[in-house]
Amino acid sequence: MGLKSFLQSTSRLLKMSRKPAKREFWLSLKITFLGTILIGGIGFVIKFISSMIQGISV
Repeated sequence: MGLKSFLQSTSRLLKMSRKPAKREFWLSLKITFLGTILIGGIGFVIKFISSMIQGISV
C-alpha cells in the first residue's frame, strides 16, 4: 500500500465519519466500562484463586 493510496483511503474515511449522537456515545461508554469491569473481575478472581492455592501448598 503506497502513501498516496493510504492518504486517499484516510481522506475517504474522514469524509464519511460523523460525530456520534449523545445516546450512541453513552451506549459505547457503558459497554466499554462493563467490559473493563468484567475483565478486571475475572483477573481478580484468577489472582485470588492462585493466591489461595499457593497459600495451601506452603
